[in-house]
Amino acid sequence: MKVHELAKRVGVTPHVVRHYVRIGLLTPTRRTENGYREFSEADVRRLLFIRRAQRLGFTLAEVTEIISTGMRGQTPCPLVRDIIERHVVDSERELLALVALRSTMQRALAQWQHMPDQLPNGDSICHLIESVDDL
Repeated sequence: MKVHELAKRVGVTPHVVRHYVRIGLLTPTRRTENGYREFSEADVRRLLFIRRAQRLGFTLAEVTEIISTGMRGQTPCPLVRDIIERHVVDSERELLALVALRSTMQRALAQWQHMPDQLPNGDSICHLIESVDDL
């Protein structure tokens, strides 16, 4: 099947397929005489694997490492667990930072409710933002 057919089967754009070919995650089975890339059912499975891994939060670099490990005949499962554990820790840290930011924004909104609008002057651009260090 050609790029467009593969893309349609998996539900991605042809651009995504071409990008994965460019970075080495997909390798066309062959090229036709007129230069079209042809893909097999194995490529469909590979592309589905890549998309599942991305939905789990794996980066393309991590997916490449996982696939390479498997292609060397080694199990990638310990690597997959390690990566996911790191992602869980990182996402927890990011979530806490977002909750703190939301709290700061809510306090700012509450404070700004009673502050009048002002035009910028030589000393101030936006007094609302400039008052934030009081939060």
